[in-house]
Amino acid sequence: MARDKDVQLAPDWLEQLAPEFDLPYMKSLRDFLVAEKAAAKVIYPDVSEYFNALNSTPFESVKVVILGQDPYHGAGQAHGLCFSVRREVPLPPSLKNIYLEIQSDLGFSNREFNHGCLESWASQGVLLLNSVLTVEQNHAASHRGKGWEVFTDRVIERLSRRQKPCVFLLWGSYAQKKGAMIDRGKHKVLTAPHPSPLSAYRGFFGCRHFSQCNSLLGELGETAVDWRV
Repeated sequence: MARDKDVQLAPDWLEQLAPEFDLPYMKSLRDFLVAEKAAAKVIYPDVSEYFNALNSTPFESVKVVILGQDPYHGAGQAHGLCFSVRREVPLPPSLKNIYLEIQSDLGFSNREFNHGCLESWASQGVLLLNSVLTVEQNHAASHRGKGWEVFTDRVIERLSRRQKPCVFLLWGSYAQKKGAMIDRGKHKVLTAPHPSPLSAYRGFFGCRHFSQCNSLLGELGETAVDWRV
């Protein structure tokens, strides 16, 4: 897939992940996506943004990892960064709750969060990684079990093996299960319920992950993340 002209993976990540593209699961995934497009199905995000999370945050620059599940399936929303939407798109409910927790935790004004694009986080070393990197329009979770989960497991494994530690933010049981492979003797891991409206009041609100994350980054000799957008 990384060899398709429209799909590019940054060289440092390709160095880590190149063998994956020759494995049977990746061929099956590519065939599935080709067939979906041949059937005139609309796939999000755009093919050029499948690996946007990796391309936006170089391997050695990753200092925080936030794990999501699937891309948003509404028109114009997904652009390859978990929880993030394009600037002109209304805020999804989970992102609204993330912003509320940041404001409560760090004392920021609501004026600091007037759009939903999280590219500024990615540029600071926050890897915004979904478990599944594509979805069919208006069909949530439609591309689960097609191979993306294997690929993103490899991403987490490579980071877990990396000498330089980072902070993982695992929200909800899905992310926590996927993060079971993380070397907790080396990396810092914070867990909380998912920020969706169904679970945010069960402990995401008040988790203070953003101040805790910055404190842990200080312990690791890293600069704090400016969580404003």
